Amino acid sequence: MSIVTKPNPYFEMSQLQCETDTGIDTLPLALESSFGSWQTTIPEEYWSLDAGALAKRISDARRELGSEAIVLGHHYQREDIIQFADERGDSFALAEYAARTDEAKYILFCGVHFMAEAADILSTDSQYVILPNMEAGCSMADMAREADVKNAWSELEAFYGSTDDIIPVTYMNSAASLKAFCGEHGGVVCTSSNATQVLTWAFQQGKRVFFFPDQHLGRNTGHSMNIPLDEMVLWNWRLPPGSLGDVVPSALESSKIILWQGHCSVHQRFTPQQISDARNKHKDAQIVVHPECRHDVVQSADANGSTAFIAEYVANAAPGSTIGIGTEINLVARLAKENPDKNIFCLDPVVCPCSTMYRVHPAYLAWVMEELTKGNIHNQISVNSDVKTHARTALNRMLELR
Repeated sequence: MSIVTKPNPYFEMSQLQCETDTGIDTLPLALESSFGSWQTTIPEEYWSLDAGALAKRISDARRELGSEAIVLGHHYQREDIIQFADERGDSFALAEYAARTDEAKYILFCGVHFMAEAADILSTDSQYVILPNMEAGCSMADMAREADVKNAWSELEAFYGSTDDIIPVTYMNSAASLKAFCGEHGGVVCTSSNATQVLTWAFQQGKRVFFFPDQHLGRNTGHSMNIPLDEMVLWNWRLPPGSLGDVVPSALESSKIILWQGHCSVHQRFTPQQISDARNKHKDAQIVVHPECRHDVVQSADANGSTAFIAEYVANAAPGSTIGIGTEINLVARLAKENPDKNIFCLDPVVCPCSTMYRVHPAYLAWVMEELTKGNIHNQISVNSDVKTHARTALNRMLELR
């Protein structure tokens, strides 16, 4: 069964092919989707609708719902979804928005599961957070499971004799249970927008930071804070308990940041060679990449920052600028469209999308919105109250940092 939509040349290659072609620490197939088994089959009629019909039905449903519903769209969303967003941004901006909006009854989060969880944690009890397609998970978030993190924490406690001086910091790209773990253990959440501020705060609270799940954001942020690379160790969560994450004890003893061995499969694709090729082809090219890219990529670029930073970087560039970007293709394509006076291109010639983000198809958005007009709520994201309490603590610590 196929989904009828406008042709898009950026997505001719599947994400699985994109990931396996890298040859670098790829994701096990079993972890490719976190929440696929939760998605119910939507009515057959939605699959037969073309892009125009779906857009009309979504618009009609939105008009009927009025102020009762808002649509949040992450920067990586496909264009046929982002056109309906009341607010678009990176995970930090959308978390802030969810925390301060209390008028809408329904928050339709066009992103991935952990983002919708954060919105549910920060919204009021009278609001409903809805994820159009429950298959929209995150491969990076799947690399840090609660049981594995707790096992590692126990090993660190045994090694150091105490975890009082270790501050756990979880990237927004993680399950609510891990945000709760941080909240309960004096830790905090960070995004790529505020990682430096968060780590600065963490080092004011303790001697070491335990950073998960993205090793690259942690390493790049630590390096920007002048923490030597040999004071940042990598914890291999795939090893059995008692292995100390394959970290040499002397290195663990002198460490400042303990990094989790996780990564984003899209940002992992970018390489220094791609940057070199871009500079050879475009002598005046400016290169900006996301800090989820590997350390050597970030060091080879002219600038690095969150999706919001990248968008601002492009907007502020002089007309006629040539800018190579290392991040997800939906944002790159949108920035190219919105900045026709500049030459914007993706560093990766394969231009792979985030496959799980891409699962939020207009058919799913039309379905959940039309069901809301009938009083039926589907795909509600509801975080357990105990988890929500501790996770909110960690998220609020983040939001209070400026």
